[in-house]
Amino acid sequence: MTLAVFTARRVLGQLRHDHRTVALILVLPCLIVGIIAWMFEGTTVLDRFGPVAVGFFPLFVMFLVTSVTTQRERSSGTLERLMTTPLRKGDFVAGYALAFGGLALLQALVVVGFAVWVGMDVAGSLELVVLVALLDAVLGSCLGLAASAVARTEFQAVQMMPAVIVPQLLTCGLLMPRDQMPEVLEWVSRVLPLTYAVEALQQLAAGEGWADVRGAVGVVVLWIVGSVVLGMLTLRRRTE
Repeated sequence: MTLAVFTARRVLGQLRHDHRTVALILVLPCLIVGIIAWMFEGTTVLDRFGPVAVGFFPLFVMFLVTSVTTQRERSSGTLERLMTTPLRKGDFVAGYALAFGGLALLQALVVVGFAVWVGMDVAGSLELVVLVALLDAVLGSCLGLAASAVARTEFQAVQMMPAVIVPQLLTCGLLMPRDQMPEVLEWVSRVLPLTYAVEALQQLAAGEGWADVRGAVGVVVLWIVGSVVLGMLTLRRRTE
């Protein structure tokens, strides 16, 4: 655990000096939510799409940042050097999960707070909304760790995003209700985690409580655990 904490501190130390990445994590989601609120001021559009944005953008941004950062460790030879030390695969993945989990918590607080400030109505528990947004951001980081194992360059890591993120966006219920989709796509949507995160956020925004969303939250947690395990299993010790 000590090595995992050391890895987390090293990653956070690097990101602290990377102002562009910090802006991508904290400012970009708020900017998009703010544009939506500005464009549709005086309507209920933000109440409808706000939960989707709060669920999607943490997943999207944290996937991008984590996959590129992890691939950079490989391409620079940092990972290969680290693996010559007592650092194990589990320590590396756990350290990254801790580092980006901390950033995910900060991002969830900022994005949810900003969305509510610009007009998104949340009739349910705001704390639960933050929790779901946090889990979504952590999920994005864990998926990014797993996806980076397939990529050979940072550009390829970015290319993984359409394959992992876009299908979830298209089938989460944003473009049309899931029960109106072709049957195959509806079944696909039942497998992908963003569907459940958006569903939970929409239910919380409508005033429902923990008992109504715990099943959906459980699915997101299972995806997080599975992504962490996959990341450990596919982590290569040598840079190819």
